[in-house]
Amino acid sequence: MTALIDAQDLAFSYTGAAPHAVFSGVSFSVASGGIFCLLGPNGTGKSTLLKCVSNVLQGWHGSIRLDGKDISRMKPAEVAMGIGYVPQNQTSAFPFLVRDIVVMGRAPHLAVFASPTTKDREIARSAMETVGIHALSDRPCTTLSGGEWQLTLIARALAQEPRVMILDEPTSHLDLGNQVRILRVVKSLAEAGIGIIMATHHPDHAFILASEVAIMNRGGFSRKGSPDEVITGENMRDAYGVDVKVLHVTEGVDRKVCFPSL
Repeated sequence: MTALIDAQDLAFSYTGAAPHAVFSGVSFSVASGGIFCLLGPNGTGKSTLLKCVSNVLQGWHGSIRLDGKDISRMKPAEVAMGIGYVPQNQTSAFPFLVRDIVVMGRAPHLAVFASPTTKDREIARSAMETVGIHALSDRPCTTLSGGEWQLTLIARALAQEPRVMILDEPTSHLDLGNQVRILRVVKSLAEAGIGIIMATHHPDHAFILASEVAIMNRGGFSRKGSPDEVITGENMRDAYGVDVKVLHVTEGVDRKVCFPSL
């Protein structure tokens, strides 16, 4: 299957010096409807990698192609039309209405100084309906719960009409109910043909969703493959330094789950 996004031999250093690279030699691809989950300890460069792939952070080395086009040769607005990026822990100091935040996702499609059209607002409304927050459209964003805010950011990225969605720990700091709501939205987006790249600290989420998983550690991918191949007790211990049991639960679930050992 043709890749929507293809990254080959990526490397990045904040200093520009190879010996101090955050990561190097990173390669992966995501096809339409695929979900690529990125696991790994804090500080290993997961967020940095996602910012590079979305071209939010520049200065990376290697090759990133979106629908076969080199993103380093594309205009920022053109990249934003193809890649929707949902950052980690973004907040707003101003009480923008939810519908106004979501319509901001139409910015790549607008000329400089242009205002959103009726069509743009309709696309934003559709994005809110897709993620289930249309009832919140007139709420100030400063009154939202953590889960509602995360869904608002996903709707804003979806309003860009991207082929690929990049989500940096979309379920962090959320309760169980909101985690499940986010995972359902991610699954539905993939079923609609969008390619998903998602960083998470929950190996179970990768078992639930992912078509491919990579563990980021020691300056690159220490493991990459299917969830069953990558998420093993040995690999989890190597990555996180703790004992983890991976068991197959059949009753009512029929999938593998991770149990940390205290």
